[in-house]
Amino acid sequence: MNQTITDNGIVLAGNILTDNVKIIDQYPKETMLSNITSSSRAVGGCVPNTAIDIAKIDDTIRISACGMVGDDDNGQYVVDQMKKYGINTDAVKVTTDAPTSYSDVMSVESTGIRTFFHDRGANKIFSSAHIDVDSLDCRIFHIGYILLLDQFDKEDPEYGTAMARLLAEVQKKGIKTSIDVVSDTSEKFRQKVVPALKYCDYAIMNETEGGGVSGLEPRNADGSINIDNIRKTLEMFMEYGVKDVAVIHCPEGGFALDSKGNFAAVPSLKLPSGYIKGSVGAGDAFCAACIYCLYKGIDIETMLELASCAAACNLSESDSISGMKPLAEIMRMNKEMERAKKSW
Repeated sequence: MNQTITDNGIVLAGNILTDNVKIIDQYPKETMLSNITSSSRAVGGCVPNTAIDIAKIDDTIRISACGMVGDDDNGQYVVDQMKKYGINTDAVKVTTDAPTSYSDVMSVESTGIRTFFHDRGANKIFSSAHIDVDSLDCRIFHIGYILLLDQFDKEDPEYGTAMARLLAEVQKKGIKTSIDVVSDTSEKFRQKVVPALKYCDYAIMNETEGGGVSGLEPRNADGSINIDNIRKTLEMFMEYGVKDVAVIHCPEGGFALDSKGNFAAVPSLKLPSGYIKGSVGAGDAFCAACIYCLYKGIDIETMLELASCAAACNLSESDSISGMKPLAEIMRMNKEMERAKKSW
């Protein structure tokens, strides 16, 4: 990598796994058959997806990964892939007590809609004890996913959850904190997410996850986006403690609210027929561009524009990272490609 690094960078912590992506002709009913037309292995999870995407957007930023893999071929593969993009993996622990986490991803060829079958593996063991907070030297610390990191989802008598305690400790060092979550319909969703928001500078999640926090339906009865509830949800994020910027994204667009009360809503790009090859990691791609823009001090409307372009890049390939483009290409897409008509 041709890097001229002039700042203290970003740390991405949390889920590390491999995605076994299988392209299928249709999603079958239970007991029925579906044809696999192709298969491949790729990195997956918050850490490699977001870290590699940011590195591909701008390779001059110092990026470090923090998490846990098993002592196996998948673990070596995902670490090697991150190193390939200049990412520091010194804080990635290796365990013999569990395999590297993986997901079997079934992606329907005609729509890109994907379904995950997940083994938590080493991510189930990874805890705050494996993160040396005192040695963190970064401007932003981003961690995900809440509800998919067992040790961080545990209750804490003082902070609510172990995740909230970790974020509080990181903030005390003057480091900006950021979270991502995984979609979960269980009753524990709000219980695990809300305590962490108190110690976040940034919170980024999709419309379903946002609704899980606020209790407000993100969509109207006809399936369209309920912009009033989206904004109210973002306002609740700030009330719960998010200090700087809260973001919600969905297929139709992105929405953001900052600490000054500025609200932005940007529709997604209008993509040509046949463009979408898969949607694995699309949320991480959107998140990566948001983190990059927050790191660079870019305004929230431009952030949402660039994040939607980054997500569109991701959709052009079946895996989680291959579609990402450098910043110049993302900016060109933002300038030249048409945006979908607002559906709110």
